[in-house]
Amino acid sequence: MLGENGAGKSTFIKVLAGAIRPDEGKVIIDNVSHDYMSPPLAQKLGIGVIYQEFNLVPSLSIAENIFLGNEIRKGIRIDKRSMEREAKEILRRLEIDVDPITPVRELSVAYQQIVEIAKSISKNVRVLVMDEPTAPLTNNEVEALFSLVRKLASQNVTVIYISHRMEELFEISNRISILRDGNYICTQETASANKDDLIKLMVGRSLTDQYPSRVSNAGGVMLEVKELCTQGFLKNISFSLKKGEILGISGLVGAGRTELARAIFAADKIESGEVFLQGQKLNCSSPGQAIDKGIALIPEDRKKHGLLLNMSVAHNITIASIKKLSRLGIVRKILENKLTAEYINKLRIKTPNQTQLSRNLSGGNQQKVVLAKWLTSKAKVYLFDEPTRGIDVGAKYEIYLLMNQLVEQGDSVIMISSELPEILGMSDRILVMFEGRMVGELSREEADQDAIMRLASGS
Repeated sequence: MLGENGAGKSTFIKVLAGAIRPDEGKVIIDNVSHDYMSPPLAQKLGIGVIYQEFNLVPSLSIAENIFLGNEIRKGIRIDKRSMEREAKEILRRLEIDVDPITPVRELSVAYQQIVEIAKSISKNVRVLVMDEPTAPLTNNEVEALFSLVRKLASQNVTVIYISHRMEELFEISNRISILRDGNYICTQETASANKDDLIKLMVGRSLTDQYPSRVSNAGGVMLEVKELCTQGFLKNISFSLKKGEILGISGLVGAGRTELARAIFAADKIESGEVFLQGQKLNCSSPGQAIDKGIALIPEDRKKHGLLLNMSVAHNITIASIKKLSRLGIVRKILENKLTAEYINKLRIKTPNQTQLSRNLSGGNQQKVVLAKWLTSKAKVYLFDEPTRGIDVGAKYEIYLLMNQLVEQGDSVIMISSELPEILGMSDRILVMFEGRMVGELSREEADQDAIMRLASGS
């Protein structure tokens, strides 16, 4: 299933799971019609959902999580041995060799996802909905997940696989259905589907180039990092960022890219080394001071570090510029409302109103709120950490355009991304990290995927 952020995919999932009652229409399973689902009915009919945010209890074991709320009992007592035995058999069916007594907190993200799948199988799942299942996974873990999905399909489990990564759908699916603005558009056989046509159906317009063109006009040095080290990780990092430049930073997961961005933003302590902004040494001891100097961080995990989920869209957009909107410590609401409306319109944020809680927006629109927050602060250096993770191709294009606009007006961008096509398509220069070190620099002309991967793997 394919669709832009806000197309209705999450609402569709919640209807199937019984979390939302539809106004009209029916769900038909085995030729039996249902006006609506309830969570118990969905479970009884074999509908399972794996959401982007896992519903696991870290302190409990794999077996306890698999049977949580559906425990095997002997009389009034929970039969842990039977649960562990059943869990082991489920994991064997999935060809996963892991001890079911292992606490979930000790598992990697990939194995936590497997526990979610095992939970559904324990309830005799027949229809499994997977919402952006590969977003937190490495390439090797993605291949393992695909193998698992194919195995489930071979065991007559129907899988609805929702992803913004179109290449995944071509690899894993039989058919592709498209939603747009809450409407069902069409279903196509994957074998005969065309990527450009799918994009046009999904966003309602054609994107002639995946990455918008821009003539590089980089100027003098905007930001300079010299011999930067953090405790036990970053080692003697040195580089410069030019005015009006998009500098891509690539590397494998765990290479230190996020840690570098956090150190520049003063979110992590710098043990040694120096950072200069427009020739002036920065001595920031907190993110607040970095913001005041003109540095903005669009973090990798927008829900954990980028947003106040239980606060309004307006509050999130204006929080970084609240001093400018205040007089004598009181926020001038007229100015706040005007600024919020400007950026909702400018970034095409889909929200019913300014007071909507940020947690209720789709992933792509949440990301736009984070971007709006920093745009209102009028920063000089923007640190984009995985800026398009988990968002659709249309929203990606809009973020790329925004990056281009920032550098064309003389600001500077550091873009950290695990997607090599994105790094190659957007960067003026590319730096590559490996195990906490900066191991190479490539110009736009000499960079390709092989050259980046050789450096990123330490070879």
